[in-house]
Amino acid sequence: MSKTKTDHNDFADDRDLYSGLIRLHVLHHAVQEPIFGLGMVEELARHGYRISPGTLYPLLHGLEEKGYLRAVELRNGKSRRKVYRATPLGRSALRAAGGKVRELFRELMEGK
Repeated sequence: MSKTKTDHNDFADDRDLYSGLIRLHVLHHAVQEPIFGLGMVEELARHGYRISPGTLYPLLHGLEEKGYLRAVELRNGKSRRKVYRATPLGRSALRAAGGKVRELFRELMEGK
């Protein structure tokens, strides 16, 4: 039996709808504390987003290129980890997006 768009639960099918939410989620955490790739893969998974490092790292680099995140490389012995923090532009963008998300959430919950 073939699957229709109305009877699926596969995140991959709707990934384009969630991409903005994932970016906002990443930015939110980068405002709260320094983040790193694998930690964000795990955090996003806790919220039902299945995202691979191969998808997340380009997303992080894109947010950095746009000026929303700043990365520093930390060394611990022989290992290195790139850690991201939100920039002032990222903080401002997250505040602005918060208003839009609240408005959308209200409409979704009220069924308008």
